[in-house]
Formats: sequence, structure tokens, C-alpha cells
Amino acid sequence: MKRLALFFAAAVLAGPAWAQSGPTESARVAMEDLRAAGEALEAANGARDRVAALTRTVQAYESGLAALREGVRQATIRESAIAGVFAAESDRLAELLGVLQAIEAAPEPHLLLHPSGPLGTVRAGLIFSEVTPALAREATNLRQSLQEVAVLRALQAAAVTTLEEGLAGVQRARTALSQAVSDRTDLPRRLFTDEVAMENLINSADTLESFAGGLMSATVEDPTVTVEAADFATARGALELPVLGRVIRRFDEADAAGVRRPGWVVATRPLTLVTTPWPATIRYLGPLLDYGEVAILEPGEGYLLVLAGLGQLFGVVGEVLPKGAPVGLMGGSSKAEDQAFLISSPQGGGAQASESLYMELRWNGAPVDPGEWFAGAEN
Repeated sequence: MKRLALFFAAAVLAGPAWAQSGPTESARVAMEDLRAAGEALEAANGARDRVAALTRTVQAYESGLAALREGVRQATIRESAIAGVFAAESDRLAELLGVLQAIEAAPEPHLLLHPSGPLGTVRAGLIFSEVTPALAREATNLRQSLQEVAVLRALQAAAVTTLEEGLAGVQRARTALSQAVSDRTDLPRRLFTDEVAMENLINSADTLESFAGGLMSATVEDPTVTVEAADFATARGALELPVLGRVIRRFDEADAAGVRRPGWVVATRPLTLVTTPWPATIRYLGPLLDYGEVAILEPGEGYLLVLAGLGQLFGVVGEVLPKGAPVGLMGGSSKAEDQAFLISSPQGGGAQASESLYMELRWNGAPVDPGEWFAGAEN
């Protein structure tokens, strides 16, 4: 981290605008975010609400790492573009360098004399006065491009260390979060699972729709527990995605096999944290059909939010979670994650989003388009 900080300090002091914008600026901001996440991880150990503090820390690491990966990707693309220009104009650049070297080596009075006499000398001087600024501009552009390549290569080399440190930090934060959730005892629990009814439902359900439809009968309300809940209808159009990723398939959109599902598929990276976009009661946690680990939340009366495809689940059925509470982690392994984005390549921006979260929102048993509820989700 210190190495990258020194590099950015040198780049900024050097002064060119490209040192303060584009990939280098993105990477600098990402580096600062990762440093802040490291400090937050240390502070979370003494936090009053460790679960909330560690959740924010994990998310800070994930966004910082994503920004740094993107900065490195853009740096690689930029370096390739400059190299392409150099390759395409190699002959012209060689001539330019030759002219500049000749001008630099020749005595200045000699350049102003012409064999034809004073008139030729005057004409040569006029031509030289017009050509020199153009040559100077070409030389300046070439020098800045070469300097930019040097900065971009230094960025990519230094970023590897920062990425490794960030990966180690986010793994520690995830482990601490998992333990903090296990130790948590302060959440209200407004319902309990009817074990027999749940087992029958799991055995009989052949679709997600049929399972969700019978879920209410497999859980029993605790009449002694009352929980104040915000009106979920007011969240329409303002919810954030429960995971850091991008939507790759939308409501009723056919996949490669022609299958349509009444929900969204969100591409994300291994082990990414999944959180509640709204205060919600946990209705179901566990494996279901071919969806992997599934969390079904009740954010409001008559509403169910289905989150499928996780690798690890947090919590207990019946618990009432606040907004932004951790629900679980996506699948995958840290080893695969390490190998995936310690490789710099122009194609590396989203190629390692190897996990998929399937998200379905239901109201009174029928699926509704998440696009009407979640804001700012881009393909």
C-alpha cells in the first residue's frame, strides 16, 4: 500500500493532467478506499454493533477492490492503445526522432546559412520558424506518451500488491462477520418454523413458485412478539441491489436456452456479500431444488423477496433483520478469486463475475418485475 501511495505522489507532483485523471485517478481513489476499509476493520473489533460495522467494512473492501480492478483494466487498455499508435506510426516517429537529433546536434548558426546566399537563408529561416513549433509539439506529445506508459506500467505493478493486501483484508472481514452473526442474540424473532410442515413443503414443491406459495403455512407467528415495520410500498423504485454486481438478465428475459424466469439474474464475484435491501423477516434459509442455497425474506405484508444461488447463509428463520443486514455470501473460493484478478488483461473487467444471484420479488403469490422496485441497476 505504501509503495502505491509513493507512486501516486510522484505522479501528481510530475504535473501532467493524465496523472490526475483516468485510470491513475480511479486507482488512487480505490487505494484510499481500501486503506480506509483496513482501518474500519480494526475499528470494528470494538464497535457496539459488530455485525453492522463488519458489514460496512466488507462492502467497503468489495467496492474498493472492484474500483481498483477497473482502474488496472483501464490502464492496461490505455497502454495497449498507446503501443498500437507507436506501432502504426513507427516509421514517422523514427523520422521525427532523426530530425530532432539532427537539429540538436547541428550548431545553431549553421542551420541559418543557406548555400544560395542571403535570400535562401531568409527563406530557410522562415521555413524553419514554421516547422520548429510543429516539431516541438510532436516531441512534447511523444514525451508525454512515453511518460504515461511508464506511469501506467508502474500502476499495474504496484496494484498487484494492493490487490493482494485488499484480498487478505476482505477475507479477514468476512470471517469476522460470519462469527459475529453466529454470536448475535439481539434480533427479535417473530415466527418459528413448523418442522413437519416445512419438510413436507420441501419434498412436495417442484418449483420455486409452489414453494413460495406454501411457505406461509410452514411458519408459525409468535403472538408475543410485535415489530414496528416501515411500509414496504414506499420503497418502490428506490431499493438498492442486495449484492455488488450487474444485472445480466431481467424479468421474463430468455436465457441462452430460451428459458424465461420471473426475476433478475445478477452477475457477481465469488464470496460477495448479500444484504437485505429493506428491513425483512427471514422466512426460509437453506437449499432448494436446483437453486443452491436460498434465502426468502418478507420485507412487507404479502411480499416475498427470493435470493437464490448463495454459497453461505447467515441468520435463523423468523429473525427480523434491519435494512442492510447480511444474509450470506455468494459461492466460489478465495483461491479462485485471487487467481482471477491478480491477472491484468484488457478483458479482465467483468470476466471474473463467475457467480450468479437469482432474485425474485413476489406480491400476494405472484411475481412482480424487480425493475419497478430497484433503482440504478444497469446491465
